[in-house]
Amino acid sequence: MSIRFTAQTRRGVVALAVAVGLATGASACSGGDGKQKEKQPTAASSKPGSDPSTQEGRSEEPLAELKGPSGLLLRITAAQRDSGGFVTVQGSLKNDGGSTAVIPSSVRGNETEILKNGSSLGGATLVDSKGKKRYYVLRDTDGRPLTTTGLTALKAGAETTVFMQFPAPPTDTSDVDFQLPGFAPATIKIS
Repeated sequence: MSIRFTAQTRRGVVALAVAVGLATGASACSGGDGKQKEKQPTAASSKPGSDPSTQEGRSEEPLAELKGPSGLLLRITAAQRDSGGFVTVQGSLKNDGGSTAVIPSSVRGNETEILKNGSSLGGATLVDSKGKKRYYVLRDTDGRPLTTTGLTALKAGAETTVFMQFPAPPTDTSDVDFQLPGFAPATIKIS
């Protein structure tokens, strides 16, 4: 299945990707306490409002928890419909195992366009069983997936925030199946 974008949609996706990059860059430059922090995924891999330090105090009930290989656990905390016709899925990826877990290459999918852009969660899909459609992670005009990128490994006990952006199913569809290669599938509710 291929998704075709109009020129206006492409401009919107590029503008969104630039806005995410600028917002992330601005937050990265806003002060510091001089302490060295462990490197987290960079601009293209972050989403405004997904700073792990702002999530630590929450006792947010996840929409789903998906178990993956090597003790990896994907916790989905939000699936929000955006006004631009997108669904943004947010959550965290944690290594519940006792040793460093290498992020499997299968999570980036097998599409040529995605593979040439490095490690990502580009293999994620949303399945609308009611409408009988599968939605793939969106890409910008250069083929880069609109999802967390740069994930290679997580130390034991480490956790990082993640996001993925998809085309939105029809507004009367609220329950979709989330799938990520190597992880158990789960049904999530779009808000």
